[in-house]
Amino acid sequence: MKLSRQFTVFGSAIFCVVIFSLYLMLDRGHLDYPKSPRREGSFPQGQLSMLQEKIDHLERLLAENNEIISNIRDSVINLSESVEDGPKSSRGGFGQGAGSPLLPSKLSLEVNPEDCLFASQSGSQKSDVQMLDVYSLIPFDNPDGGVWKQGFDITYQNNEWDTKPLQVFVVPHSHNDPGWLKTFEDYFREKTRFILNNMVVKLSEDSRRTFIWPEISYFSRWWDTIDSQKKDAVKRLLENGQLEIVTGGWVMPDEAAAHYFALIDQLIEGHQWLEKNLGVKPRSGWAIDPFGHSPTMAYLLKRAGFSHMLIQRVHYAVKKHFALGKTLEFFWRQNWDLGSATDIFCHMMPFYSYDIPHTCGPDPKICCQFDFKRLPGGILGCPWGVPPETIFNGNIQSRSRLLLDQYRKKSKLFRTTVLLVPLGDDFRYREHSEWDYQFKNYQLLFDYMNSQSKYNIKIQFGTLSDYFDAVDKEDATRQNSQSMFPVLSGDFFTYADRDDHYWSGYFTSRPFYKRMDRILESYLRAAEILYYFALQQAQKYKISKFLSSSYYMALTEARRNLGLFQHHDAITGTAKDWVVVDYGTRLFHSFINLRKIIGNSALLLILKDKYSYDSTDTVLEMDLTQKSQSSLPRKSVIKLSAEPRYLVIYNPSEQDRKSMVSICVSSPTVLLSSASGKPVEIQMSAVWDTADNISKTAYEISFLAQMPPLGLKVYTISESRSSHSHLAEYALYNGNIEDKGIFKMENIKSTEEDITLENSFIKLQFGQSGLMEKMINKEDGRHHKVQVQFSWYGTSSKRDKSGAYLFLPDGEAKPYAYTTLPRVRVQRGRFYSDVTCFFEHVTHRVRLYNIQGIEGQSVEVSNIVDIRRVYNREIAMRISSSIDSQNRFYTDLNGYQIQPRRTMSKLPLQANVYPMTTMAYIQDAKYRLTLLSAQSLGVSSLESGQIEVIMDRRLMQDDNRGLDQGVHDNKITANLFRILLEKRTVVNMEEEKKSVSYPSLLSHITSSFLNHPVFSMTEKIPVPTLQLLGEFSPLLSSLPCDIHLVNLRTIESQENDKPSDEAALILHRKVFDCRFSSRDTGLLCSTTQGKILVQKLFNKFTVASLVPSSLSLMHSRPDARNISEINLSPMEISTFRIRLR
Repeated sequence: MKLSRQFTVFGSAIFCVVIFSLYLMLDRGHLDYPKSPRREGSFPQGQLSMLQEKIDHLERLLAENNEIISNIRDSVINLSESVEDGPKSSRGGFGQGAGSPLLPSKLSLEVNPEDCLFASQSGSQKSDVQMLDVYSLIPFDNPDGGVWKQGFDITYQNNEWDTKPLQVFVVPHSHNDPGWLKTFEDYFREKTRFILNNMVVKLSEDSRRTFIWPEISYFSRWWDTIDSQKKDAVKRLLENGQLEIVTGGWVMPDEAAAHYFALIDQLIEGHQWLEKNLGVKPRSGWAIDPFGHSPTMAYLLKRAGFSHMLIQRVHYAVKKHFALGKTLEFFWRQNWDLGSATDIFCHMMPFYSYDIPHTCGPDPKICCQFDFKRLPGGILGCPWGVPPETIFNGNIQSRSRLLLDQYRKKSKLFRTTVLLVPLGDDFRYREHSEWDYQFKNYQLLFDYMNSQSKYNIKIQFGTLSDYFDAVDKEDATRQNSQSMFPVLSGDFFTYADRDDHYWSGYFTSRPFYKRMDRILESYLRAAEILYYFALQQAQKYKISKFLSSSYYMALTEARRNLGLFQHHDAITGTAKDWVVVDYGTRLFHSFINLRKIIGNSALLLILKDKYSYDSTDTVLEMDLTQKSQSSLPRKSVIKLSAEPRYLVIYNPSEQDRKSMVSICVSSPTVLLSSASGKPVEIQMSAVWDTADNISKTAYEISFLAQMPPLGLKVYTISESRSSHSHLAEYALYNGNIEDKGIFKMENIKSTEEDITLENSFIKLQFGQSGLMEKMINKEDGRHHKVQVQFSWYGTSSKRDKSGAYLFLPDGEAKPYAYTTLPRVRVQRGRFYSDVTCFFEHVTHRVRLYNIQGIEGQSVEVSNIVDIRRVYNREIAMRISSSIDSQNRFYTDLNGYQIQPRRTMSKLPLQANVYPMTTMAYIQDAKYRLTLLSAQSLGVSSLESGQIEVIMDRRLMQDDNRGLDQGVHDNKITANLFRILLEKRTVVNMEEEKKSVSYPSLLSHITSSFLNHPVFSMTEKIPVPTLQLLGEFSPLLSSLPCDIHLVNLRTIESQENDKPSDEAALILHRKVFDCRFSSRDTGLLCSTTQGKILVQKLFNKFTVASLVPSSLSLMHSRPDARNISEINLSPMEISTFRIRLR
């Protein structure tokens, strides 16, 4: 009876929701497209278009309504099951789309318990080698190892290869940096083009010769300059296996500062170029020069279809440890993997460098004698004092024995009888003569060795994949089915190449460009998504002006400029000053082009009458401008008039979003209206020319916008006396504001009372210097010490000092000192309040948003850093808290995954600094404190409860790693962060020792908002005939909370340089820790165990086809076919070929 009553109640509820939803549909359909007073007299075609859009809008609302009813039905079923099963049954989750704006936000918090399982299970799988444990085991004592300085003496018995000969692959290569001491173009003109030209000639002379090449940025540049005869010769060399493309990304990227969006993008750019121009698919990874290695790169290569990879720059003590245990070759598995799906075979080069003296064996003095470019009479000699000898009959026996001894010793560090010997260095094989010296002398040695049966050796030139194939073959012939290679999990940071020389300086070097990189990434992603949607509309309506535009060419150029900057001497900040300017100019050029693509694509999508589209002039202009490659972006001031102009907001998030939008206008009398003509509440704030002078020509207005996922929202803005603005109020401490303009301002000489800011989630307390000291969590009323301070690091007084690569401090950081209290400006407003303090080298602002939802739950921290006049110092921001984190902290790797860290007292300070791409956190049993970052920087936790981030560094000397200069081209640099304090629930501290950790869902979304801010565009000049829709909503509803749309990247046509009708849809399913407070986070989405129904994905478009692909589009499954449901595993990044119509 009781159950029957409950069904009656729920049946009534469904009926009520249906009626209410239909009412809202009619209401919204009526309100969304009113006639604006200035928009009359549109053409009949425009009216038809408007009617079509109304119908589309109603269809979307109908779909939302169906989603709601379906969710309520599921809830009724779940409730009835729980009544039947009793209280032990867990709550059922809401299906996808449950976070429709029509639903109360608290329903959107429903997370299916199954979505929490993965986070609780991961880390329980044991790898044979866990890097966290390796660091605990290694003494880091650095004894002298003899000829192999950082290793040990290697011995062997002569009869060890009697049963199975040693198989040696000598792999010629040339490492070409796409910019370092010279620019990309200078290197290409002076070196790289000769290397590649000679390669074609010299490999064609003898079919036994081989060569490998990794960077497609150079290869494509060269390809465009050569004739068809040479192109045919290259294709023949690839077909017969003499030439191999390894990795095949646009560059060999850095793995510490690069974000996974850019790592994937440069990989796709390289692989797509190869597929179109050469028809080859790389299968082996080659990373000999990045300064430390990330498991993220291993995962991306595996997802791209690679089975093997090679790495080189790993801490010398780790190399020695692995060499002793013969674990230099291993299956690299992700920390979070519950099975073995992510395993990729990895070869770690054992010695100091990738040059010839450090690749034939443990003794560089001997190996150098087999680098035939160093023959007497040349520019280059051997530092060990013994030069190479040209091979002839008189010395071939003794030289062969000498080299064989090195090969045998090196092979003793590995588990197979197959040996890899790279033969190359930076920009090698430029002259004809070097090809002849190396290949002819080595071929004589090979022929002799192979003819001597007593040597038990089979030696030849080979490619990287030749080597890996031979290793696989030997592993497969073992008696038992288990592989002879161990499984390893973890990462290879922080790298040291000798002594206490840790390469943690480059995690921060040139931070201006690290920030610029991330801004360009957000612009590129937004441009890609809007362009593909606009392209479909342009094809549908046959808008020739859009279809014939140069946007796709500019988009390709932006991909390549961003890709070039991921190079391991670019984003790292380790290139010559003028090379950095070249990178910056490329990024800046693409920044300008992407603004146009975003504006014009948005215009086409939001136009009522698509046929009125005109691309000859920019109609919608983005509000962020940048004067040069070395200046900070600034908001442009919108000149207001009585004539309303459109303001268009783009939401780059894949979920419905409530966000604060701020723009600058020319007048304090401003009226902002929604598309339906309803006035919108705004906060009006002063624009400051200096710390205590306000602008008379600019005012900032801020308002709360709710935007559809990946969608556009339209407002109008005009000068009007009937403004709905709330003026911010100001107090200035330790200074004086004379001209207050329209604002209420108070000058306060000094105060004993603390400054406070608060919203409904948090209260903040600040000291007299304007720095934050406490956070009060309003959920439980607890006071937490969260103290922000600045500090300086100096550089070592020893001979070796800090430089672009190395961080060699002169001890612990010294507090940032000031003799008088800084000016402190407090702003209190309707939607946000902030405290800004003005130090000599930092303008530090802490802002609290007074809004419900994501942005109100964390604290925004902005630092404008200027150390252009300091000498050999590095500035850090330290956050000290009462959290009992002990020696544990957590940093992200490439914005993709979290790596637990331990601060170790046996290591020097600089060794305990790690890369942070998007976040770092500390925690104890009750709370987690997260620092979220909008740029890559170096981070540490040197004391319990601390997070310290190095924001900029100015160093006057070279650190002896080849750059031959210091870092003193500093710019005024903007750093942006958020601080998030979260209450944890039900934590077993033993689990803290796991090798894996995850952000909360709130932390994930906050990071996404920080890295993908909303975009504002305004009508450049009011055009009375222009008519825009109220909004553009490409998705039927929000994607699940844990699914991120990495990119929607238009694929190039195979016939020409124009776009095809296909795009790469790249999705990432994030994993989150559920053990956090269940307060209303304001998330307008749900989770669905990684499932998305394809027909429920898009609103304005029909999915013509959706086919799974490998990450970089190189491979399709043999049974690849159109799918109707996307199903992503936890942490999975997947690419689909999609066609919309």
